[in-house]
Amino acid sequence: MRKLISLEIRKHKLAGMLKGVLIANLAILAFMILVVFIDQSEFATYPEAFEGLHIFISGTFIIFASVLLSRLIIDEYKNNTMALLFTYPISRMKLMYAKLIIVLLFTFLNIVVSNIVLGAIIVGVNSFVSAISEEITANLLISELIKTGASAVYAAGIGLIPLYVGMRKKSVPATIVSAVLIVTLISSGFGKFRLGDLALVSVSLGLLGIAIAYLSIRRVERDDVA
Repeated sequence: MRKLISLEIRKHKLAGMLKGVLIANLAILAFMILVVFIDQSEFATYPEAFEGLHIFISGTFIIFASVLLSRLIIDEYKNNTMALLFTYPISRMKLMYAKLIIVLLFTFLNIVVSNIVLGAIIVGVNSFVSAISEEITANLLISELIKTGASAVYAAGIGLIPLYVGMRKKSVPATIVSAVLIVTLISSGFGKFRLGDLALVSVSLGLLGIAIAYLSIRRVERDDVA
């Protein structure tokens, strides 16, 4: 499986997406610095600042996941290269598992790393400008690390939901637009309330994404590729 994953990464030149990841993180960091240290109208405490990071980073990489799904799966169906792949002496399910594992790991790892790195930068900048007056405590850091890990797991699952639209429409734009709509839905709310803050919603959507991925794999194994 590891060799197959490595081959898929090289085949689709996914290392090139790291540039996009860097640009996205710089954009998020610039926005957070503007709001926290210059405007100072939002995120007056560390929990609020870290929550803002969770929202922006999770939403960004759910959309990245849809781009990956498009490149690894939808494009290959659209260009009829998937049928060629399935003629190779490799299990269809194993091939699809490799593609989906790439999407899951990409989403999970980037959310975790981005939250930790950007969070550390914000704390470092604040040590000089003191826009946030409260102290960083061990309990706060542990709590935020747990929240980061949980949100990364949920987002990795949610990032698979656009696969349903993509497999039905065989359309890259439809796959990405569906991801944008999902991010808009879970980030929406009123005042301090946000739909994505409800654990039941996040868990349910994450499980839905996993279920969609599993059913898609079963369908590929059962049906002929057109």
